[in-house]
Amino acid sequence: MNDTPEKHTDTPSRCGYAAIVGRPNVGKSTLLNHMLGQKVSITSRKPQTTRNNVQGIKTEGNTQIVFVDTPGLHQGEAKAINRYMNQAASSAIKDVDVVVFLVDRLVWTEEDELVAKRLEHLECPLILAINKVDKIEQKETLLPHLQKLGERFPKAEIIPLSALRNTNLDRLEDLIIERLPEGVHFYPEDQLTDRSSRFMAAEMVREKITRQLGDELPYQMAVEIEEFKDDGKTLHISALILVERDGQKRILIGDKGERIKQIGQQARVDMEKLFEQKVMLKLWVKIKSGWSDDNRALRSLGYDDL
Repeated sequence: MNDTPEKHTDTPSRCGYAAIVGRPNVGKSTLLNHMLGQKVSITSRKPQTTRNNVQGIKTEGNTQIVFVDTPGLHQGEAKAINRYMNQAASSAIKDVDVVVFLVDRLVWTEEDELVAKRLEHLECPLILAINKVDKIEQKETLLPHLQKLGERFPKAEIIPLSALRNTNLDRLEDLIIERLPEGVHFYPEDQLTDRSSRFMAAEMVREKITRQLGDELPYQMAVEIEEFKDDGKTLHISALILVERDGQKRILIGDKGERIKQIGQQARVDMEKLFEQKVMLKLWVKIKSGWSDDNRALRSLGYDDL
């Protein structure tokens, strides 16, 4: 009879929150999507595309990381929507287990400094991620920049990476996991996000509008899902697009309705991938003057943290 005790080699279960913060347009949503291997957060080249905190959940074996993608912290708070985005980003820093501060190559702006100041009294571990290093032509300039940031953030782990090229993302994931507490998982292993299907559908429409129209349509645009009905074969979705002025409505609809038709076609393709079924999508455009500076209107559209 062998009295030798059995060895327990199972690694402990870990679960925790990792907030991705940074100024607008540094690649936070792209990083989240590539870490998950699936699209959860919408992206475009326009700053402030992300308006809400969006959670992306990655579960592998005994580890579950709940990523929190945040709106870019920015200086302008002229309207309620801007104040909402800054509040959402700031609130994400509280009560998380690790913060990933994403910056763009060798660039350091006043808005990067704004984020840095918000992190000065951070109680959880900080990882400083230098994004888009694949675009640095003179690689020898990176080391002095890393040393300078190391002096500014002596307690932070600093890692160069490229979210778009999947460079060093495995290492970033390891650094995050090392800093997560032991504990049971918060979500089922097949759940990808905390956001509802209606929210995801609205975001997909908003992404296509933002990408299509670029600078033609300012930020005074929102999407509200009015119908989301599954008949067993087809998902019927009706989305209302709110703009603030008649001129914006005309731009969005386009000549003979061609622009709005293209937006609908592109959004439907993404929806069918996400929901894994046929989608019938209808889009409507409505003028709602001043919605982006109206707290009550913002709450009705789901910006409910004001």
